[in-house]
Amino acid sequence: MKLVIAEKPSVGRAIANVVGASNEKNGFVEGNGYIVTWCIGHLITPANPDDYDDIYKTWTYEQLPIIPDEWKYNILDGTKVQYDIIRKLMHNNDVDSVVCATDAGREGELIFRLVYNMAGCKKPIERLWTSSLEDSAIREGMDNLRSGRE
Repeated sequence: MKLVIAEKPSVGRAIANVVGASNEKNGFVEGNGYIVTWCIGHLITPANPDDYDDIYKTWTYEQLPIIPDEWKYNILDGTKVQYDIIRKLMHNNDVDSVVCATDAGREGELIFRLVYNMAGCKKPIERLWTSSLEDSAIREGMDNLRSGRE
């Protein structure tokens, strides 16, 4: 089964319609060998300076730049429920691969990769490349998924 992750609910539902996933659940749609879900835009944000060290609760310009050895991230409070749904779906044993169907640009890729990495997912990534939400364009893109390594 493929888990398809879109950037927005409207895009997720458009993809679900094309692939024949029509069983609506809380935060996703499934059917016909697919689970289609969405990120609601950004689910994860970079951590605040004080998440690294208490001395940064009141930082000064002299302390800048603050460059951590390892970057930390936080799940946004308003999107935690959807993040938890996606994380659970990523770890579903029936899911063989994850399709990144976010917008085909840096921001869309970042939204997907932050969720994928924070969830600790190790499943193969495929990429849906399409610049149109017309059914024919989505169908062509789904028929020609590209390796996440590309």
